[in-house]
Amino acid sequence: MTYSYTQISQYLSCPRRYRHRYLDGWKEKDTRAAMLFGRAFERALGALFRREDPGAVLFAEWSASQNERLQYSNRDSWDRMLQQGIMLLTRFCQDGRVQINQPQRDLHVKFSHSISDSNDFVAYIDAIGKLDRRRCLIEWKTSSSRYPEEPEGLLSLDPQLVCYSWITGIAEVAQVVFVRKSLVEVQYLRTTISDEQRLEFGRLVESTIRRIESADFLPHSGIRFPQNPCTSCPYVELCLGKQEIADATLVRRPGADSFDWLNELNY
Repeated sequence: MTYSYTQISQYLSCPRRYRHRYLDGWKEKDTRAAMLFGRAFERALGALFRREDPGAVLFAEWSASQNERLQYSNRDSWDRMLQQGIMLLTRFCQDGRVQINQPQRDLHVKFSHSISDSNDFVAYIDAIGKLDRRRCLIEWKTSSSRYPEEPEGLLSLDPQLVCYSWITGIAEVAQVVFVRKSLVEVQYLRTTISDEQRLEFGRLVESTIRRIESADFLPHSGIRFPQNPCTSCPYVELCLGKQEIADATLVRRPGADSFDWLNELNY
């Protein structure tokens, strides 16, 4: 079986959530404007490094969602997000701090790591290039608010960056955060992932896969003040037995019924 960072992180946050998504086949409908905009913006970045017109690509990709019934946050709208995207691309070009000399090879790079004879771990890295002339692994992020920079070294605890450093063997990692706000901003955050962190993550992957393969899908309830992860989980209606509400926000892939035998292992 092939695993990814998203699968491992979803299982660690709540095994029952993993089961809903990867075994029962439920998936969120693509209605979040921020998520779809992020995808469109990433394609525009790729066009920029390929010496194409990034503004035209952003407009074309984002236009595909213009007439959809999307969920917007705060004061966001389709037009406002497009305008912010163009401004962010302009600011990024003016900064000139990131170099990717071979975009065909070094954008959206696939890495694979063998866990066992039957299991692989796969990751797609946004970019491998240079930030301020220093080679590093780069992850693009779009956000409506700035990422925290304090305390010093905080970024080295980001589990996704640790994962990417582990699978690539690249210690120097960076996040380029495109902040959508009234006055747009691009953050350039970088850190170093240690050998010990990579070894620990490898052990975490192996132990998590063993738990998944043992069909250990007990729920982790998150309903407790002040942090309530269940309230933001897309599968909460399934756990509450409200199938009609779940059907409005989720879709189920064909063939998922074949996993219903797992119910017998969990109850």
